[in-house]
Amino acid sequence: MANYEKLSRELSERMREDIAHGTRPNFAAKDSEAIRRNPKSDKESVWRTAYVRDVDKILYSPYYNRYTDKTQVFSFYKNDDLTRRALHVQLVSRIARSIGAALNLNLDLIEAISLGHDIGHTPFGHAGERYLSEAYHAETGRYFNHNVHSVRVLDAIFPLNITLDTLNGIITHNGEYEQNEYHPFPMHDFASFDRMVESCYVDERNILKIVPSTLEGCVVRICDIIAYLGKDRLDAQYAKLISSGSQLGDEGIGMYNPEIINNLEVNIIENSYGKPYIMMDSEHFEGMARAKRANYEQIYHQESVTKQLNETVRPMMLKMYYTMLKDLKEGKKSSPVYKHHVDFVTNNHYAGPTPYIENEPNQIVVDYIASMTDDYFTELYDFLFPKDDVRLVYHGYFEDMI
Repeated sequence: MANYEKLSRELSERMREDIAHGTRPNFAAKDSEAIRRNPKSDKESVWRTAYVRDVDKILYSPYYNRYTDKTQVFSFYKNDDLTRRALHVQLVSRIARSIGAALNLNLDLIEAISLGHDIGHTPFGHAGERYLSEAYHAETGRYFNHNVHSVRVLDAIFPLNITLDTLNGIITHNGEYEQNEYHPFPMHDFASFDRMVESCYVDERNILKIVPSTLEGCVVRICDIIAYLGKDRLDAQYAKLISSGSQLGDEGIGMYNPEIINNLEVNIIENSYGKPYIMMDSEHFEGMARAKRANYEQIYHQESVTKQLNETVRPMMLKMYYTMLKDLKEGKKSSPVYKHHVDFVTNNHYAGPTPYIENEPNQIVVDYIASMTDDYFTELYDFLFPKDDVRLVYHGYFEDMI
């Protein structure tokens, strides 16, 4: 039987009293204190505050549309009910804003971080991320991480003058690493931010160390987990990898997506209201961690999920990487890396300090592959290597009727 937890009577009454008397705790980021690389432009107005401007910049950025066909978990299914990143970032935003509203945080900053946090993600989910990092590191000694690349998309490939708080929240979202307490570590200038970004390129372990600078960033970080934890179970059911959410167990936070979202939201609000940090109690934190491990064991690491990725996507991505790198180094202007990427970025580049083509060739190839949707990647591979034996095999809409 479903179990939906509720806020305690004491906290509910306290929140009502605070709202009625204007005494709500206020640890929210202030739009008036937002920092941009170019402080002379994008001045906030009474109706378009600093973080609202960030939301608009991200929504209308050249790569936002590409969320629509980027895999969340299940890459080889023709099934419109399965989650793509376009939906995932909206779910993160919705869950985070629910918590943020209860805690009196800046909802526009939460939305900006949420909508931008995966914009640098590769096709084919975290597997695609690993394969791209493998090639990039072999050639340069540097690492690719999707959260770092999301910052590059919004701050370098397309220099959109996004605020420091939003970019910081994006790079530190780290939805794979759960904590029961999230204490923000303030960051006051872009020089410090740039050092943090660079440290993640040279040592991938630094991804584990960086933390958000705002409570809003902390909320998004935990909500990234909440958004996919139960939804991936539902998707696994649609993909027929599990029979139902009950197959993975309750772990004290609920078996089904609505329960998991509600119960973790309630616990975070209950334990974080009026505090300068975000936390959940040990019972819910440990339950979330166990549920996440169950997802890995019974969904993400299933051979039917990993085998085709390793045996098809990996060799395809490595072959594509080195072909595009060769084309760049030879200046082959007829190549898709020029026509579909360099030209596209150049035509959409907003006041970049140097021409995009002057970037290091491996970086340009990484930018190109990371920008691809799953379908584009597949069609490009077929275009480049029409006689290749390696091909992706999809589960079709009607295979269960054959």
